[in-house]
Amino acid sequence: MISIDKAVVAKYKRDGKEFEVLVDCDRALEFKQGKTMDINDIVASDKIYKDSKKGFVAPNEDIKKVFGSDDFYFVTKEIIRKGEIQLTKEYRNKLKEQIKKKIVDIIHRNAVDSKTKLPHPPQRIENALEEAKVHIDELKSAEEQVQNVLDKLKTIIPIKFVRKEILIKVPSKYSGKAYSVVKKYGEILRENWEKDGSLVILSKVPGGVTEEYFTELNNLTHGEIESKIINEDG
Repeated sequence: MISIDKAVVAKYKRDGKEFEVLVDCDRALEFKQGKTMDINDIVASDKIYKDSKKGFVAPNEDIKKVFGSDDFYFVTKEIIRKGEIQLTKEYRNKLKEQIKKKIVDIIHRNAVDSKTKLPHPPQRIENALEEAKVHIDELKSAEEQVQNVLDKLKTIIPIKFVRKEILIKVPSKYSGKAYSVVKKYGEILRENWEKDGSLVILSKVPGGVTEEYFTELNNLTHGEIESKIINEDG
């Protein structure tokens, strides 16, 4: 068991009753996300509480009524899996930083400067986030917050999401590896193998990585590639 001094509360409410166990924040979250762990390595106490701050233990009859069992290990697993885990300040900050980096990466990949049509470097996006005083919610995914963040960034830097339809033709000797590059960067809309073995692909690529896309393909084929931007939306 872990030290009570380092424990946080995992809480579950049902049928008007509350149940709490004292747990390690990081380990409990890992268990909640599906990692197989020994409950003894997660908890700080072998008691099920109705109010851990006051030290009030939950009555056995309440535990049996709600969970169908009073087995400590079974009930603790249910509380962690179905309940809420109190996050430490350190963990919240770590989670917030991870989500912020993912948001910056999504915007960097998908957005361009609406004036120059060039991608914004990640550091410029981070600086604009700070200047716009954008709030990152550590309890929501990066994908859920991207549009709100983008709207706020527009007040600081010229930026918009763009996707480009790009047609390429690759000689047969590079076709296999080129196909993998295309899949890595975007969505394949149409493909066709020519009689000479060359590959023609129409793909949709996020605006922020278009230059990287062309650079990797040109390096791969030593410049032996034909390409054309067919359409741009955004």
